[in-house]
Amino acid sequence: MGKPSLKNEHHSANRVSAMSVRLAPRKARIIVDMIRGSRVTDAISILRFTDKRGAVIIEKLIESALHNMSADTDIDSLKVARAWVNEGPTLRRYMPRAQGRATRIRKRTCHIHIELDNVRGAKLSAAEN
Repeated sequence: MGKPSLKNEHHSANRVSAMSVRLAPRKARIIVDMIRGSRVTDAISILRFTDKRGAVIIEKLIESALHNMSADTDIDSLKVARAWVNEGPTLRRYMPRAQGRATRIRKRTCHIHIELDNVRGAKLSAAEN
């Protein structure tokens, strides 16, 4: 349980998260798989032309990561180093059915995590592992 290991962490990496997004994890993973490993400028253009509701959420998340970075960071040298989606809490609702029964409706949520890194930094971390 001690302190977390900082062996694989880089000072140039920037991680952002959106927690409890009201979007099913399997739908969010489809979008995240499209941008994983691509340059940030390419990822934003892919998301802008993707006709899915989750693309807007993930685009805002990348924009937030860019605004969190220092002003001297070159956007063209950044790439989506890691991106993953975890399952969040499930909202449970009930729908009335025939003969007095009720069916549970599961409204799923997800946690979306994106990590941006320099292209050079991503190559170094791959060489270390």
